[in-house]
This record gives sequence, structure tokens and C-alpha cells, in this order.
Amino acid sequence: MERGLEMLDQCIDLGIEEVSVYGFTMDNTKRPREQRIAFAEACVMFIGSAMERDISLRVIGDVTSSMFPDELRTYAIERQGIGKLKVNMLVNYGWNWDIQTAICACGQGGGKQGFTELLASADVSRIDLVVRWGGMRRLSGFLPIQCVYSDFFVVEEFWPDYQPEQFHEALRWYAKQDVTLGG
Repeated sequence: MERGLEMLDQCIDLGIEEVSVYGFTMDNTKRPREQRIAFAEACVMFIGSAMERDISLRVIGDVTSSMFPDELRTYAIERQGIGKLKVNMLVNYGWNWDIQTAICACGQGGGKQGFTELLASADVSRIDLVVRWGGMRRLSGFLPIQCVYSDFFVVEEFWPDYQPEQFHEALRWYAKQDVTLGG
């Protein structure tokens, strides 16, 4: 939690406009009960501290599930805060659930809007850079529609060992990329 708050402070200081972070996935809810409880409690604590900063926060996840923390429901209904940094936190999020939400909305007459406007994560902008800790080189269901043109930067160290320089290195690396968005 401390590392995440440190990173939020960095984003604010650097003038980054939007950041999206995983709290836990729907797949994570298949883990042992103690871990599920720890994930939910960590998300609640993190958001409590994060809201003391200059941010606006939206939680995106399946609020109908018993795995979704009750304390975070308000943040899932609408964005809270009016700060400089737009923060999207995925709590009990699943890529399939997100896409299925849009499919169901289309089938219920929501077809006048574009498909991406009907996603549960419609409030999340296109993601330019995904920074992945722990040496992993996969998306793990992280906002697949918004990440369609994302560049990936991999940090070999695990998240608990986060150092601010790792984030700065990722930003320097991204600044050198040829961003064509498919063109």
C-alpha cells in the first residue's frame, strides 16, 4: 500500500493525467479466504489514504459480487474527488465481466452508443503505457480494450520492492517509443 501511495504522489508531481491500477481481479477471488480478505482490506485502506491526495477516483469492478468491499461501493457508482490525477482502481475486476457488460447493454437497446461507451470501464481512457512488475510479460486481463495500443515496460523486481527510479526509467523508455497507434 505504501508503495502505491508513493507512486500516486510521483504521478501527481510529474503531472501525469490518468493512472489505472489493479486492486484485485475476479480470478484472485479463487484464492484462499485469507488472501481474498487481505486483498479487499488493502484496497479499502489504500483508497482511504489515496483520497487524501489531489486525485479523482473511480473504482471499477463487479459491485454485485459478495467479493466487492461494501466500503467502496460509492466510488464505483461515480468518480469521487476533483483532483488533478484521474485514478482508476480495478477492484474485483474481470475482463470478461467488463466486455459482457457492454454486450448485455447492446442487447438491451444500448446499441445507439459505441461498444466501448457501454463497457463497465468506459470511464477509463486509452492506456499508453503498462508497467508490469515481477518480470511478468502478460496483460493478465488488465483492461484489454483500453490497452490495445499500449506499450509494455517490464520491471524484473516484484512490486513490494518498488523503487521510484523504476517508474522514472519506464517513463524515460516510453518517451523514446515511436507511438503510431496502428498507423
